[in-house]
Amino acid sequence: MKALRVLAGLLLAANLLSLPASAEVRMTPASRQQLVDTLAKEVDQRYVFPDVAGKVAAALRAQQQRGAYDGAADARQLSEALSREMQAASGDRHLRVSYSDDPLPTQQSHVAPSPEDSARRLAWMRSNNFGVQKIERLPLNIGVLELDGFMSAAHAADTLAAAMTALAYTDALIIDLRNNGGGDAATSTLLASYLLDGRTHLSDFYLREGNRLEQRWSLDVVPGLRYGQKKEVFILTSKDSFSAAEDFAYALKNLKRATIVGETTGGGANAGKDIPLMPHFVAFIPLSRLSSPITKANWEGVGVTPDVKVCAADALRTAQLAILSKWAASEQDSERLRQLTQRIAELGHVNATAACR
Repeated sequence: MKALRVLAGLLLAANLLSLPASAEVRMTPASRQQLVDTLAKEVDQRYVFPDVAGKVAAALRAQQQRGAYDGAADARQLSEALSREMQAASGDRHLRVSYSDDPLPTQQSHVAPSPEDSARRLAWMRSNNFGVQKIERLPLNIGVLELDGFMSAAHAADTLAAAMTALAYTDALIIDLRNNGGGDAATSTLLASYLLDGRTHLSDFYLREGNRLEQRWSLDVVPGLRYGQKKEVFILTSKDSFSAAEDFAYALKNLKRATIVGETTGGGANAGKDIPLMPHFVAFIPLSRLSSPITKANWEGVGVTPDVKVCAADALRTAQLAILSKWAASEQDSERLRQLTQRIAELGHVNATAACR
């Protein structure tokens, strides 16, 4: 799905890290014309919402005819201007144009990447621990899993399995997605599967190409230990939580499997891929849209609304207090109750966040 703002440009980033800097391409009237024409055509033919696709393509062509891009000799600034125009016309933050000083591969994404590109991509994911930034056991056996991206499921599965196995015997789990920009929908499905006891319908994807609908279900078998469905799960969000991170939070919220704490998320529910435009330009175009089998809708443009709204900076403390207070309300053991009360007091003395950034 995003696909992630981290992963959408992953191969591009890996290429740039491995090559010497090149001179920036200077745009000419002919190259600007070609870029805008190609972009408008690709959006019109591929974007998941045909009516909106026509509107975006028309907006690009109208700006072109008005001469709005005539002074754009800087390729990077032109790509940013085109991105702004598409997002303004569609309300979809996934739609964007990316520029590279170095020529980009011209093949479509169904063509396998070179061994060198695959190796660079894997090295990048490894250096980021496949998105797993923290595994922690807080006082009174509350687990924390911090993920800053949903990396490729094929590569991230072992690391996620190790993380979930390490957290399997905690009494409640907090999954921190406040800095998670998205990634692979298959990894969102994998993580959700650890939190469910049986096969569960998570979402549906509609793809414009072929006019087809694909259902997405949790997995019957997961590597490592399953966390299960009985213990409480809290998910922390911020305005920077996006795409696959929102997919995960939205599905578990609607299934009433998790409580969402934090800020309303970024609002990107449409999945797509990079489409080559010219040797130095690609466009990320959403090709499918997601919907919940429960709500029959998604979070595109509006974000996932938290169950408990607090500033992102205060979300971890708030989630802990919610868990501990619930436990304390039903605790019969006096020593355990004393420990819970003491920890609640400690957390309560933390200075509250004055204002959300």
